[in-house]
Amino acid sequence: MKQKHNDFIIELRNVTKSFGNVNAVDGISFGVRPGEVVGLIGDNGAGKSTLIKILSGVHPPDSGQIIVRGREVRNWNAAKSRDAGIETVYQDRALAPQQTITRNIFMGREIKNRFGIIKVNRQYQEANRLMREIGFTSKVFDPDSPVATLSGGERQGVAIARALYFDADLIVLDEPTTALSLVETAKVFGFIENVRARGRSIIFIGHNIYHVYDVADRFVVLDRGKVVMTEDKSNIPAPEVLIKHMQEIAELGHAADASPA
Repeated sequence: MKQKHNDFIIELRNVTKSFGNVNAVDGISFGVRPGEVVGLIGDNGAGKSTLIKILSGVHPPDSGQIIVRGREVRNWNAAKSRDAGIETVYQDRALAPQQTITRNIFMGREIKNRFGIIKVNRQYQEANRLMREIGFTSKVFDPDSPVATLSGGERQGVAIARALYFDADLIVLDEPTTALSLVETAKVFGFIENVRARGRSIIFIGHNIYHVYDVADRFVVLDRGKVVMTEDKSNIPAPEVLIKHMQEIAELGHAADASPA
């Protein structure tokens, strides 16, 4: 499927990354549009984790281009990734369970006055606003509630709220529904819908094809460091069809009936 390159908020062009003799990312090209949820899928060893770390600036690419809103950014690193509006929520969510929701949202990037004193009331207000905006409807919790009292899906919501506060245009979610019940997974999907409704974009990385299918607008499939398929959801009528493509990719290195990347 042909992509228009001028409407991507971020685009990777022929990006590579090797570790010794292993080509973890081998000439990957794809982009993300505003307000789009991209499902990034592939088996273990496909290159998903390395790609996340490139996007977040942990690993600079060995070669290729990273284009942010139509302009190439050179010497890519974590600071430039954050400046580009990219925030990553890793599988462990990097939360401190014994601390409050507010403290988790602002940890390391507290709101302070000119004397370096934390603006506690301002942080509480902002945390409360973010919780309501992304879909926290329970009156049982407030910004002073310890994260330890939240369910798995609600903890994912706190991590997403943290990314939103820092003006993320693109949130990368690494296995956000792993080990969650159906009810908790539905909560995460609700958070994602609210983020998309605000015009923000998401890369949803997951092994559960049914979860990825439910939430994504477009699918990008990796295999052994390469993009082997990219397809709009409108061309994939059911998750079982996507699973069939994944099986073909594992056997053939490409999907027999889908458009190649």
